[in-house]
Amino acid sequence: MAATTSSKANSKHKKKARTMSRRGRRLRFTREGKYFVALTLAIGFAAVNTGNNLLYLVLGMLLTLIVGSGVLSEVALYKLEVSRQVPERIFCGQPVLIGIALTNNKKRQASFSIEVEDMQLHEPLDKKCYFLKVPAARTQQTSYRHAFTRRGRYVLTGFQISTKFPFALFRKSRQQRADTEVLVYPAVYPITPPAGRGLGIGERRSLRLGRRGEFVALREYRDGDDPGDIYWRKSAHTGRPVVRQNEDPAARQIAIFLDNCQRGEMLAPSDLDRQEEAVSRAASLAAYYIGAGYLVALVTRESAVKAAAGAAQLDRILRALALVEFPRDEKPYVTPAHWAGETVYVGVRPAPNADVEDGAKAA
Repeated sequence: MAATTSSKANSKHKKKARTMSRRGRRLRFTREGKYFVALTLAIGFAAVNTGNNLLYLVLGMLLTLIVGSGVLSEVALYKLEVSRQVPERIFCGQPVLIGIALTNNKKRQASFSIEVEDMQLHEPLDKKCYFLKVPAARTQQTSYRHAFTRRGRYVLTGFQISTKFPFALFRKSRQQRADTEVLVYPAVYPITPPAGRGLGIGERRSLRLGRRGEFVALREYRDGDDPGDIYWRKSAHTGRPVVRQNEDPAARQIAIFLDNCQRGEMLAPSDLDRQEEAVSRAASLAAYYIGAGYLVALVTRESAVKAAAGAAQLDRILRALALVEFPRDEKPYVTPAHWAGETVYVGVRPAPNADVEDGAKAA
């Protein structure tokens, strides 16, 4: 019973969509079309006034061309379906290729001279995609290049399909509804690798040693050292005991603190740019440290992304940064308790170390 109800609902929805598609036709004159219609009206006026059969014959031919243009353009737009393919990762300011696929669902007739525009809130997103010919029961693909100027969530609402076929007298178009949500990540740019093991401006790092982790150096054995850490091969070579020093795995963790707090009622464009620069800086640091093998966490005043490594973690951080907002109320940082890794502060003002440390202890 539920399947039957669902089938009826889908059939009703499709019928409604087809009705809206028919009603959604738009017709505009081209420059040539305006001249052609003006000439037709002039010849019609002369034929009525003079009663000349030759003028009536010419008028009939012109009207036939107008009617034929409308019929053929309607056939060209009939049963066309458009879909888009959006890249998985889209970064602010970086041009991407968005794929457009046009399918001709007619069984016999081909469609000629079809233009497709991707729409966002009833406005064209970028240049038109042109298809010279789409054979019957076939799909043609192309793409257009677009760069999103701001991070965040965009909704591509549909397509405008138009044609000037066959005589370019009119541009007939219709719209197809096709919502696609696009998430634009903040801009990520290469950063200069830190000198030594330092982490750059606003970062704190101290090399912690442990019994496990990556090898750091050798040193002479001291009273109190664990005999299990003695490197016997090197000790036999030097004639005195030496021990291995390894890096504490906790030292390979880093938390990026983003100060996403808006200060002031009205912000100037330069303030907004500084906010976006801070978000891009946080994204670039996350990409750098994840590429270096670190466990990276993102901490803001509204949410936190737990420390992890790998490409999936980078996607989680970039997604969080794409949607981060700058509220006016200054909240404490949302961080896990007893954070043992390194911290990095990113913001539009100097790093408040005490504030970061207090926030790092908050649950």
